Formats: sequence, structure tokens, C-alpha cells
Amino acid sequence: MKIVFDIVEKVFKFVSNILKFVVIGIVKFYRVCISPYKGGSCCKYIPTCSQYALEAVEKYGPFKGSYLAIKRILRCNPFSKGGYDPVP
Repeated sequence: MKIVFDIVEKVFKFVSNILKFVVIGIVKFYRVCISPYKGGSCCKYIPTCSQYALEAVEKYGPFKGSYLAIKRILRCNPFSKGGYDPVP
């Protein structure tokens, strides 16, 4: 039974690493190909939302990191105060 759990754990880590690579790639693509054409820094927060997303995915992995990044992006709107908001 331990062998099955070891295999499942290795598969989960493998899939998690692939998803982490994909999410980081998407954020970096946004930073290079989309963000420069939006006209200046639009983010009210420090670090920027894209930097926050990179840090969250690096720290927590693709699942929780993406969840935290999405929550942050939803908070970044004209009605928020902004300011310093680090990854927890």
C-alpha cells in the first residue's frame, strides 16, 4: 500500500510542477506582452499584482498560489485603497 501512496505522491508533485511552470509562464507572458501596452503601472498595490502572483505561486504552488493571485486581482479595482499587500 505504501508503494501506491508513493506513486500517487510523485505523480501529484510532477503535475504540480508542470502547472507551476505553466502559471508562471502565463504571468511572465502577461508582463512582457500585455502589461507594457496598458500604459504605465496600473496596479495600486505593492508588490504589483503580477509580482504578487509570481511570489504566491512560488511560495504555495500552483493551486493555492493561483487562488491567492485571483483574490488579489479581484481586490485591485478603482474602489480599493491599494498600498502594501505582501503574500501571506
